[in-house]
Amino acid sequence: MEENTQITEELDKLRKVVELIRNNIQNVLIGQDELIDFFVVAILAKGHILLEGVPGIAKTLASKLFAKTLSVGYARIQFTPDLMPADVLGTSIFNLKTSEFNFNKGPIFSNIVLIDEINRAPAKTQSALFEVMEERQVTEDGVTYPMSYPFMIISTQNPVEQEGTYKLPEAQLDRFLFKIKLHYPSLEDEKKILRRFRDSFGNHHVEDVQAIIGADEVKQFSQLVEKIHIKDEILDYIAAIIDNTRNNGDLFLGASPRASLALSRASKALAAIRGRDFVTPDDVKYLLNPILNHRIVLNPDKELEGIEPEDIIEEISQKVEIPR
Repeated sequence: MEENTQITEELDKLRKVVELIRNNIQNVLIGQDELIDFFVVAILAKGHILLEGVPGIAKTLASKLFAKTLSVGYARIQFTPDLMPADVLGTSIFNLKTSEFNFNKGPIFSNIVLIDEINRAPAKTQSALFEVMEERQVTEDGVTYPMSYPFMIISTQNPVEQEGTYKLPEAQLDRFLFKIKLHYPSLEDEKKILRRFRDSFGNHHVEDVQAIIGADEVKQFSQLVEKIHIKDEILDYIAAIIDNTRNNGDLFLGASPRASLALSRASKALAAIRGRDFVTPDDVKYLLNPILNHRIVLNPDKELEGIEPEDIIEEISQKVEIPR
């Protein structure tokens, strides 16, 4: 009973912190309320995010604002076709005084790392991210350098422009917890944006965003998420959804066990920020699109018909029986 009371108090504290983060970011960012929750869920579930959308819809700004609400390190890496792995991870430099090689850490050694236009770098540079995204460490000359906590990569890409870009391999896409497709703001949100910035041409609005929590608090809330209860029926529900992607005639490639684990972790984090100590089927359904849309591959004939991964995910969610 005492433990339940403590969890309830911690959940209430988390809910208040998330509300502060939302309010802080919404002072600058308009029309991306759902994205803020996805950011919080991702960092509590120890995941990474891929943002996809046309230029100018605040992908980079949203990432920067979220990083500013956390009192942790932040780095931005602009991916280009000539970028080399050493430019991201770091490189060993020979020290003439000690006659030894010293490892100079690259910009990836931060807490929140924004990788702008990740699909502009060639495969060699993209593959350099595999180890750091999955194992949160970099290995150089046989020495392992762990990342500090928390560690989260937020990547952006433009789905429209194809010249000078390199398609992300499925193995790398699978390492992102979420792929979030951002769209143009609604007419009403567009009007709000114009009114808010009618007299301002600088970035002082961004500077007004204050840090809410630090690394220690993030770790405590992440540990709280691990205590969220997810009953066997919900786990069976997740397994049935993932299994359906592997036995679906519309799909060439289904989701991996990493996807089912991602759904479980993210659902627990979502339940926590919603103030509950247990996961519901609605939590799982809410996260299906951002977790699965980059992990499934349509059959070529379905792509020619203009079918989107989201359409198949919706069909699967309607088909699989919801636990009572």
